[in-house]
Amino acid sequence: VLHLIPSGILHPGKLCLIGNGVVLDPFVFCQELDSLAASGVDVSPSRLRVSRKAHIIMEYHRLLDAAREAFKSGADKIGTTGRGIGPCYEDKAARVGIRAADLADEALLRRKIEKALVEKNALLTGLYGQDAVDAEAVWQRLVPVARRIVPYLDDVSEQVAAALPQGVLFEGAQGTHLDIDHGTYPFVTSSNTVAGNAAAGAGCAPAALSRIIGIVKAYTTRVGAGPFPTELTDTVGDLLQARGQEFGATTGRRRRCGWLDAVVLRESVRVNGLTEI
Repeated sequence: VLHLIPSGILHPGKLCLIGNGVVLDPFVFCQELDSLAASGVDVSPSRLRVSRKAHIIMEYHRLLDAAREAFKSGADKIGTTGRGIGPCYEDKAARVGIRAADLADEALLRRKIEKALVEKNALLTGLYGQDAVDAEAVWQRLVPVARRIVPYLDDVSEQVAAALPQGVLFEGAQGTHLDIDHGTYPFVTSSNTVAGNAAAGAGCAPAALSRIIGIVKAYTTRVGAGPFPTELTDTVGDLLQARGQEFGATTGRRRRCGWLDAVVLRESVRVNGLTEI
């Protein structure tokens, strides 16, 4: 299972690009590099590039994510993965985020961490009853990882434009109905997961999306809380879960299973403009 590195990395000779729309956990990225390299996969910068404009998930984002979910009770819980994705997108929207390009300037990186932790520590200690996070310790842990990532940084939008005549496969994460705008809000992720976001998230024109392939299971699954009209809480649901080995790729949590929801599927076709399923 890969969370950050495109699955094209498993196909020799393919150039893989991580776009500006991705929020990148630098530690997870390096873990994936090591895991793939140990399996004999070439993960050198000649094959893999990361957008300088991609935002970085910091350790205080993960802490804030977990503290918020623990603070909620009952029906208020969303079932977040706790990976810090939501808080990272919040910083991006608030224009105080740390971008991949910042990893190349260690002094700037230190200042940005200090500035971010003024607000984050106020929340962690004052509202959630957690310990304050030390900026120096965060910076010290990040610097060795940052130095490893810097050689991978590039203008991914330019790389995509150059490759379009040969063909580019855009790979998105998560299902349509986890989309922040078009999904089952508030039980959604923090970004747009519909096909149209491939253009904004990679830095190319919408007209570049000539084929839009929908990947659909023969039954419906969901991880975490949220509406699920066709859910099966009986032995049939258990059978689907067992046969399909339905566990969340990130959390390892048991997926909820149910019949194929044709209403949801029809809406997915409409909002994505699918050319095939």
